[in-house]
Formats: sequence, structure tokens, C-alpha cells
Amino acid sequence: MKLLLFFSVFSILIFSCKKEKTIWESEWSAPLISDTLSLNNLVNDSTLFDDNGLYSMSLKRNLLDFNVSELIEIPDTTITEFFTPSINLTIAAGVSFVNSVEEHELNIPEVELKEIILKEGFINVRLENPIATKTFFTVNLPGATKDGVEFSNVFIAPAFEDDQVGVIETTISLAGYSIDLTGVSGGEHNILRSKIEVKTDPEGPSITLSNSDATKVFATFRDVKIDYARGYFGSKVISDTSINVIEALDVLKSGTIDFPQSVVRFQIENGIKVNANAELLAVSNENSIGNVVALNGSNIGVDFNLNPATGSWNSLAPSFKTIEFNAGNSNMESYLENLGSVHSVGYSMQLNPWGNVSGSWDEIFSNSRLRIGIEVDMPLKIGVDNLIVADTFAVTLNQDPDKTRIKSGEFILEAKNAFPFSAGIRIHLIGESDQVLHTILGTQEIISSLMGQYDSEEGLNIGSSNVKFSLSEAAISDINDIKFISVEATFNSIDPVSSVSEQVEIPFGAFLAIKLKTKLVSENIF
Repeated sequence: MKLLLFFSVFSILIFSCKKEKTIWESEWSAPLISDTLSLNNLVNDSTLFDDNGLYSMSLKRNLLDFNVSELIEIPDTTITEFFTPSINLTIAAGVSFVNSVEEHELNIPEVELKEIILKEGFINVRLENPIATKTFFTVNLPGATKDGVEFSNVFIAPAFEDDQVGVIETTISLAGYSIDLTGVSGGEHNILRSKIEVKTDPEGPSITLSNSDATKVFATFRDVKIDYARGYFGSKVISDTSINVIEALDVLKSGTIDFPQSVVRFQIENGIKVNANAELLAVSNENSIGNVVALNGSNIGVDFNLNPATGSWNSLAPSFKTIEFNAGNSNMESYLENLGSVHSVGYSMQLNPWGNVSGSWDEIFSNSRLRIGIEVDMPLKIGVDNLIVADTFAVTLNQDPDKTRIKSGEFILEAKNAFPFSAGIRIHLIGESDQVLHTILGTQEIISSLMGQYDSEEGLNIGSSNVKFSLSEAAISDINDIKFISVEATFNSIDPVSSVSEQVEIPFGAFLAIKLKTKLVSENIF
């Protein structure tokens, strides 16, 4: 009885006690961002090269590269032929009752073709037989040859039966065929010839063909792409604006950059055997902050001649025209220093500006191209003055106020810099709707490699920096709302001796490696 009383009292005491929450502080850190920027991020592997341990730039880009065989568009053409006798005829077995040669004009505006060779092309054939025995249709295309053999196909159409004409349908590839389009006379252009022969079954009965019976041929010449064309291509004008985007330069926010004097060349290539006039109508670039610089110079808006290509299939030699822009004839330096991420080049080209001076011997081959390229050669010795670039990273920072409360903290940016530029750093804490919640300045700059130490493993001078960003109470209270962190760097090429911004050479292999981590003190409640 005493034992039972003891346990009853003990139980009451335990369950009637009020449990206090346990509270303690902890310090923890976690990595947020790790990234390395090198010039390999900005260019392809053929643009920058090692020039005695320093970067040098040889930029080559195609602004336009156009396969000109696409200039000649052969429209789909349907050949329709109905053959009906004027009187009733009795036709013996194996006798031809249709034998017709026809010419069909291809509707190609402003272009007069004498000969084409097809890369692709098809004929859809439908043959209708109105008589009560099967018939043999022979379809020839005079002047269309492949490996020296003229196009010819024989089709057998079934007999008329149960009040239904006999029908055969098929598709034939014309790839590789050379087609003479000069017509029966040899002096025409855009003329496709056909020869249709129809005869009764040699092993069938004699039949009677009435003047109400129509033997029908439908042949659709379609989806033609050419490997070669000869003739007169007209005075066609090709005009467009080419847009090229350099996405890596889209991080620019403000500031200036100073390039050495450079020569920039536009090279126009004409791979057609035809005279042409061409013109650069306008050249401009727009950087990521919306600043547009138009290239001005005596070569803009002035037409020039393009000679025809020479040679043939295996010896085709395009003609080239080079237009050069330099500091003496243009604003090329300011054009480059705008660091445009979007470049637009407006151009116009007219074929045969003086008419048919070739005697219809304009020629296009499968490897003929119209190309506009840009070339820039210069040592990569540049100066930067308050050049601001930024990049944004997604992050997840959460706290549960009922269990963990962040009391204080900071972001720590560890940087290894092999570029001869210093960089002031600030970070922006950004919410879900891209609004900047807080901006925090770093405690120091990322130092230039010129003020760093030589690293034998990298073979470069490297400036090491440890930049801290203290979180305010307001920033800590918004910690759950932070969805992105933008790291913004202000670069300068300031000489450590003169304290003046100067052009500096960039060592080959230079990089900027950054790691951003948190260091937070939290109060934990359980």
C-alpha cells in the first residue's frame, strides 16, 4: 500500500511539472556560390591565342553565310494532259493510241534558266486508263539525263472496270538528273519537255476507243532543290539585316573600356559566277545597358562591285572584296569600346546590275556561297575604368523562427584574381519578384594580380582577397525572402605605382575564381 502511494505521488509530481524550452547558440557556415571566370567563357577557342605568354585576339565571325543555290526556287509544276480521239477508233492489241511531245513553262519570275542539276526533286504521277484492257504508259522527259541516260519510265495502268477508270499513282525521285530547259528549239529558257506514249496491252484484245473516253496524265514536278543552275539570274536584290548576339557581354552594367587602336575588316565573298553590286547599309551594336553605337565611316552606304567567281565544280574560286575600318576612316575604336552584345549589320546586294552581260552563262554550284565576315586583329591590351559587370545566382536561405533564429551573420567572398584589374565588390539580395531587398558593400576590393604573389603551380601572379559583407538586422529579418544573390564587380586597371588607369596586357590563362559562403550565428530553440 505504501509502495502504491509512493508511485502515485511521484507520477503526479512529474506530470504536473512545467517543461522549460532549451535555448543555445551555434555558429555555422555553408557554401553558396563557387564560380570561375576566364576568357574562355567569353570566346571560342580560335579567337584568343597565346602570344609569348600574353593574350592576343584574332576575331573572325561570319555575319552572313548563305547557300546561294537557295536563290533559285523552282516552283511546283503540274503537267496535265487529256487525250480524247475525235472519232471512235478500234485499236488492235499492242498499238499506240497516244504519242505526244509537249513543252511546259516553269514560272520563275525574273530568272531565265537554261540548265539545272537537281539535288532533290520528285515527280508525282497519276495515270487514268478509260478502256477495258490494261494500258502501258511510257513517260519520257527529253533533255533530262542521269549518267548519260534519258529519263524514261513505263507504267502499267489497270483496265476500266465496274464503271471505274483504271488508275496508277507513283512518285519518282529526280535527284541527280541534269535537265535541259532550252525547249525543242534549243533557244528557249524555263521549258520542261515531256513525251507521253500510251499503247494497249500487247497480249490483250482489240478495243474500241470512243470520243468520250479520256486518257489522262497528271505529273507534278515538286520539291526541287538544285545542285547547279545556268542561265540569267536577273537583277535580283538581296537585302537584309543580320543580327549577332554575344551573350557573354550581356553582364555589362556601366563604365568604360579602352582598346588599343585596331583595324577591323569586313570581307564579302561572292561564290556565284555573276557580277554584283553590294553595299553595307548600316552597322551598329547595342550593349546590355541599352547604349547604341553606329559605325560611321566613308565605307558605309557606298556601293562597290563584286566580281564573279571563276572556275567550275572542283575549281570554283570565289571573288573577295575587303572593306577596312580603322581609326583614320571611322569611329571603330568607340564602336568596339561600347562592348555591344547585340550587333546588327544591314546589307544589300544586287545581281547583274548591268543586265545579261554573260550571255546567259550565270552559274551557281552546290558549293556557291554569299558570305559576309568580320575580322579583328589586335593585342589584348586594354584599360578599364569603373567597368561594372554583374551576375546573378539562385540561392535558398531559410530559417524557422520557432526553432532557429539568426542573430547575426555575414557573407564571405574568397577570391583568387589572375587578371591585372582590381574590383570593388557589392552584393544585392534579391526577392522572388526580382526586387532588390538589400545592398551590401564589401569590406575591401579584390586586389589586382599586379599586387599579388607569383603562383608557381598556375605560372601566374595571383592576388588573394577575403571580402566580408555584414548582414544588417533588416537583412536577417528578410532572410527567407532572399531568392537570388547578384554579385556586382567594378573593375579598374589602375597602375599600383601611378594610381592612374592604364592599358594593361593580360597574361595567358588569367582567371578570377570566387567562392561565396555564409557565416551565421543562430539561436536554436527546442
